[in-house]
Amino acid sequence: MPDTAFSVILPAKQVSAVVFASPHSGTDYSESFMAQTILGRKAIRSSEDAFVDQLFAAAPDYGAPLLCASKPRAYLDLNRSPEELDPALIEGVQKRGQNPRVASGLGVIPRVVANGRAIYRGKLPRAEADRRIAECWHPYHRTLKAMLEQAHRQFGQAILVDCHSMPHEAVDSMIPPSGGRPEIVLGDRFGAAADSDVVDRIEAAFVAAGLKVARNAPFAGAYITQTYGRPSRRQHAVQIEIDRALYMDEANICPNPNFESFQRLLRGVIAEIATIGSEEMPLAAE
Repeated sequence: MPDTAFSVILPAKQVSAVVFASPHSGTDYSESFMAQTILGRKAIRSSEDAFVDQLFAAAPDYGAPLLCASKPRAYLDLNRSPEELDPALIEGVQKRGQNPRVASGLGVIPRVVANGRAIYRGKLPRAEADRRIAECWHPYHRTLKAMLEQAHRQFGQAILVDCHSMPHEAVDSMIPPSGGRPEIVLGDRFGAAADSDVVDRIEAAFVAAGLKVARNAPFAGAYITQTYGRPSRRQHAVQIEIDRALYMDEANICPNPNFESFQRLLRGVIAEIATIGSEEMPLAAE
């Protein structure tokens, strides 16, 4: 397994039932990958949840582990099933029933980045897709599963907070007549991935920080929340989507002047979320 597949940042002492994870913020655009793509370095990053790993970097200070992908989403999408192979991209893959994500080029090995821009000139060998899945997808998910099992053993339940970002225009069509554009979208698969009291407390943490929150629209969660959300087994999964305009310049993929203040704001949110499902209140590092 390459040591660049992901990183795990553990707390000095785990006192939280919450596991934070960032599957789409990887920035390891290797020279070999860049030699395969027809896109430049800025365009290839357009699907990346840039800086989300930095926004949630405080999680270990509050007793919760943090799992971050290293490889970028354009290389391999960890929020897809390994079976979601795109026949329009991968050689030798037979077209099966209609999968809207795969059909749009967003399978486990993406064919396009944001705005439908093609990543490659032609097809990839099946062996290349299999290698990426074996070296990156399976190790990440084995580790995530083990982290959730550890939390469940220790606290009697586990709560996965799957951290993402969304383009500012993603919610343009959903702004209610009364105004109030959502800045945070929580996805729990419409209640199938987490108990309502868990989602209520996560929402309350963001609202207390002055942020506007919506649920399940336009993002209800994908493979990760669907797979790991098992509330009947006291394992909950909630996807968090953060409006990128709050902390970054989307066009230039760089932090905006508000980045540090928003990161500080999120620190308080993280501290509150980390207490969910735990008997003792974790103390922040000095």
